Amino acid sequence: MQPLAERMRPRTLEDYIGQQHLVGPNGVLRRMITSGRISSFILWGPPGVGKTTLATIIAGTLDVPFFTLSAVTSGVKDVRDVIDKARNSTFFNSSRPILFIDEIHRFSKSQQDSLLGAVEQGVFTLIGATTENPSFEVIRPLLSRCQVYTLNSLGKEDLLALCQRVLEKDVVLKKQNIELKETDALLRYSGGDARKLLNILELLSESVQGDEVLEITDTLVAERLQQNPLAYDKDGEMHYDIISAFIKSIRGSDPDAAIYWLARMIEGGEDPAFIARRLVISASEDIGLANPNALLLANAAFDAVQKIGWPEGRIPLAEATVYLATSPKSNSAYNAINKAIQYVRQTGNQPVPLHLRNAPTQLMSELGYSDGYKYPHDYPGHYIAQQYLPDASKNETFFIPADTDKVQKRQK
Repeated sequence: MQPLAERMRPRTLEDYIGQQHLVGPNGVLRRMITSGRISSFILWGPPGVGKTTLATIIAGTLDVPFFTLSAVTSGVKDVRDVIDKARNSTFFNSSRPILFIDEIHRFSKSQQDSLLGAVEQGVFTLIGATTENPSFEVIRPLLSRCQVYTLNSLGKEDLLALCQRVLEKDVVLKKQNIELKETDALLRYSGGDARKLLNILELLSESVQGDEVLEITDTLVAERLQQNPLAYDKDGEMHYDIISAFIKSIRGSDPDAAIYWLARMIEGGEDPAFIARRLVISASEDIGLANPNALLLANAAFDAVQKIGWPEGRIPLAEATVYLATSPKSNSAYNAINKAIQYVRQTGNQPVPLHLRNAPTQLMSELGYSDGYKYPHDYPGHYIAQQYLPDASKNETFFIPADTDKVQKRQK
């Protein structure tokens, strides 16, 4: 018998759960289907949210030839073969066939290039599915010929609706005596993934026999799965989204949010050194001269994590996170170096003023090296105004102190 996820795969939009922004009454894909005209597009979203199912429903609703390729197992020859099949399946005034490519982000550049001509000529309508950001993984010429539609992780209400449908309609589970007592663990382990939810339900249902009652509770789900529900792909989209949220929460002075995202990374199995490095960067970029001690503490947390490891390493990371989030903020040094680098790239290698050059030899002294240099320590307050920038840049300003900076800038 087919797996539960395949048995319950929706065949129509009415059975499709979630993604109402695309397939709801005013959704762009529903309007396309209603009009009978589908343009090429890419479905971008996490696993188990219905990308393949949606492509299959569209092809079935429009009653057009449907070809599929998997980027994992297909090569350029397979692409050319399916293009030939698509050409041969198109007749006068007939609708264009659909080519669905799963995990299109895994296609090499040459494989993606081989699709361009057929898409431009209208040999088929391309529907791609990807879990990775298309702007990074799909070549620009192909991306410019496709719309990108984002699919979201299924929410709590969507997952609960799917549970009820499965228990009421699946040919196997509806015959069993299953009671859904608690759902928190079920939803947590599913992580917005419909396929994962169905796999969990199937695993639980296979543990009972005959008329035995299956009471689904949080404890039962945790015992049967014995895995970390929050693990994520460290090279995937979520990895970058969460670290971005973490840094922006620190920058926004929200310690609660920053600690939450830190906990998400810890529970997801993130490399502690990666977290610590980002704290050091944040201390320099966002706290900066408003609290120079922040960099010292972030660096100390980095050293502590390397010395003590997990699980105790979470404590110095948490301390540094809260300290940075609650510190005053300044990006004056960050802005200054960026502005100076940009200026140097534009103006090139300007000569060092003679009075700032050392004169270790008599010839250099005769040429004026170091002539006119004023030693600041010889003056009151250990300061004397003089020119330190190249002649052509002497009026430039790169460092503009923030009102939170713990430093003062002398007037030139």
